[in-house]
Amino acid sequence: MKVLVTGANGFIGSHLVTELADRGHHVTAVDLDDKNIDPRAAFLKGDLFSSQIDFVGGRVLPDVVIHLAWRDGFNHYAASHIDGMARHFYFVKSVIDAGVKSVCVMGTAHEIGYHEGKINENTPCNPLSYYGIAKNTLRQLTFAYAKDKPVSVKWLRAFYITGDDRHNHSVFTKILEAAENGQKEFPFTKGTNQFDFIDIRDLARQIAAAAVQNEIDGIVNVCSGEPVSLKDKAEEFIARHNLDIKLNFGVFPQRRYDSPVVYGDNAKILQILEKEKSDD
Repeated sequence: MKVLVTGANGFIGSHLVTELADRGHHVTAVDLDDKNIDPRAAFLKGDLFSSQIDFVGGRVLPDVVIHLAWRDGFNHYAASHIDGMARHFYFVKSVIDAGVKSVCVMGTAHEIGYHEGKINENTPCNPLSYYGIAKNTLRQLTFAYAKDKPVSVKWLRAFYITGDDRHNHSVFTKILEAAENGQKEFPFTKGTNQFDFIDIRDLARQIAAAAVQNEIDGIVNVCSGEPVSLKDKAEEFIARHNLDIKLNFGVFPQRRYDSPVVYGDNAKILQILEKEKSDD
């Protein structure tokens, strides 16, 4: 299958390209740089906002487009989220208009805002950050435009991503850096909040599996489906890496949009993975 991935040089994108190549797909990786991109992929250099990515002229139309590209994803109040939202929509629209039959866009649990408990595709959204607002709006626009079009749209909603810690931007990366710099204590929240953690390699497998099938579409949570406390996850991380550092709990307050427990309903992705397994 011919798969085009935007944001392919990023944290998720680089792992996804490798996963897709491992599965035998023909991958075209789109980004401004290819330093983290698996060499098995064809590289297409381009800024989605300032240059036109041509899907038809001189190129074979991809079977699947996976749109991961997004600026400042770790700065939830960056103005770029609002500035770029419409341009992301027009890019997705152009992909649908070109005739691509399967379009996948990366979502985030930040679309939901404050919520306690399990998140499914029908959970109401009331985002509280620029990042969440922009992603939520892009999802609404994408589904509204694609409603009567001959295209399968998957909105792949991710939660808390771990793994590959030297290239991640998570709190676990910061703990690792602090320990390597000789710090003996790391300032922390109370750590009682429970989140849905997923390793980046498992996330890449879920995204790839969801993207290349067309039986299940709409909002698909790509997640573990299990809530784990931040405290337990951080202490497990320290023990697993044998780090000489301790967490100083209660230094930082929790963010106002972090609930006591929030996790994804993974019924759809489990169904996709089970079908994939039975087809092998």
